[in-house]
Amino acid sequence: MLDLLVKNSNLATPQGNTPKIGATQGEISIENGMNIGIKDGKIAYIGRDMPEAAQMHDAEGCLVTPGLVDSHTHLVFGGFRQHELAAKLGGADYLDILAGGGGILSTVKATRAAGFDELYAKAGGFLDDMLAHGTTTVDAKSGYGLDVETELKQLEVVSKLQKEHKADVVSTFMGAHAIPPDYKQNPDDYVDLIINEMIPNVAEKNLAEYCDIFCEKGVFDAVQSRRVLEAAKNAGFGIKMHANEINNLGGAVLAAELGAISAEHLIASNEQDLEALAKAGTIAVLLPTTSFYLGKDFAPAKKMIESGIAVAIASDFNPGSSPNFNLQLSMTLGCLKYGLVPPQVLTAVTLNAACAIGRGESKGSIEIGKDADIIIWNCPDLDFLFYRFGNNQAKNVIKNGEVII
Repeated sequence: MLDLLVKNSNLATPQGNTPKIGATQGEISIENGMNIGIKDGKIAYIGRDMPEAAQMHDAEGCLVTPGLVDSHTHLVFGGFRQHELAAKLGGADYLDILAGGGGILSTVKATRAAGFDELYAKAGGFLDDMLAHGTTTVDAKSGYGLDVETELKQLEVVSKLQKEHKADVVSTFMGAHAIPPDYKQNPDDYVDLIINEMIPNVAEKNLAEYCDIFCEKGVFDAVQSRRVLEAAKNAGFGIKMHANEINNLGGAVLAAELGAISAEHLIASNEQDLEALAKAGTIAVLLPTTSFYLGKDFAPAKKMIESGIAVAIASDFNPGSSPNFNLQLSMTLGCLKYGLVPPQVLTAVTLNAACAIGRGESKGSIEIGKDADIIIWNCPDLDFLFYRFGNNQAKNVIKNGEVII
């Protein structure tokens, strides 16, 4: 007997365990009047029959999709940065604010000062709200410590959330997020610290699956990025890269060369970058709310899909450049600013996003054997989900087979 049967579902889901590229990114299964059976937290039945179940949940003809996967967030941080809004409105750009000791460095100061319990409670609250908006799996990057002690503190918060929170959290070490002030004149010494102390400590304590780096003017160049990511690979981490967000320093090509699972931002990418990413099978994780909030260009998502790159869309939730964890807004911008159609965007925030954090075999689609992470939306069909914006359209959230909202 099933544990739970979700009946009367207008089901929309991608299918498979691997990233969807090209035309296949827009190929999803849409079936109305479906029933979804769950057993032991897994999807065990999909069809129109009514198998016996201990519990019944009526979707009432609403749209049902896989749980959303946010494949790029900076979840754990101290403080906020609301004071930077006026500077942005006055014309200061991201790198100007960073060079003046603000931006990431401002959050580093607040995160270093915050205690573990404070960070845990704050990040847990964010996860509660993400779940309420339909996001069931989250990538959480460190990078607001920039010293051994605080980077480990951030990752230990993530580790505890992995164990205790209903959301699934995937941990990414990003000590290479900025150059701390005390290393400003000797950035290579900070790279040495990352390689010789941070990476070994994170690996020994098993606190992260991935290592990420911000390859950008005024942060880490391509040579430094190569050093960090090669050291991370040798220590057993999967690798990711913030690349080509503002300037093109060759980060996307390097990510492809090193076999990164994903390259992220990619706004300033050219044909050579797209060709390299497609050939390597590196997933492009795009962050439209960051472009929206900073008033910058949007990544060439349509061209990426046409080039054979698997595209994922994420929130980039962080206190500075994207203080928004509602992935539904990112989805709407995926249509309005990237020019993608709803099926392409659904794949970008479910299956392709799951693959970008190594979870394609268990998440990202509603198929027998996968985790029962399911969203029932307060709308009848996929087009309506993207047509409405500015309000939370998640009606019910089912996480690992349990109706939690």
